[in-house]
Amino acid sequence: MARTRIMYIEDKSGGLVGAARIGRVIYSKTGRTLTYAGRSFQSLKGHGFKANWFELETGAWFWISGPRRDGADGLYGRVTQPEDVDADVAEAYWRDIRGLTHIPGAEPQGVRPFTELAAPEPLHGRKAARLAKTRAAQA
Repeated sequence: MARTRIMYIEDKSGGLVGAARIGRVIYSKTGRTLTYAGRSFQSLKGHGFKANWFELETGAWFWISGPRRDGADGLYGRVTQPEDVDADVAEAYWRDIRGLTHIPGAEPQGVRPFTELAAPEPLHGRKAARLAKTRAAQA
């Protein structure tokens, strides 16, 4: 059986900050190739600029790494939001990795959604992650 892991995947082909997802990747038998959403990736082996993997079919560069407990998963501290997490890994990500008892996006009726609690502009860095966690705990 192939080994899988929840990972942060960010497209760097358009610049330093690109579209990002939290999803489950599948490692090949040798571990040299990752597969996510039908796309295959191989390591740049340290030769990338702000990227560490490339897509085999297109050659596009990506930053792929393990997610962080504080949510600043991106290379520049980009804080992961609920809409960035694949549905099949959402519960495991928010509970096991982020350590939240309340899973964003699973609110009972009458409760404000998690995304309304965040600041209107994108949050970045560890301080912003702490602020977001504090706001979520106050709700």
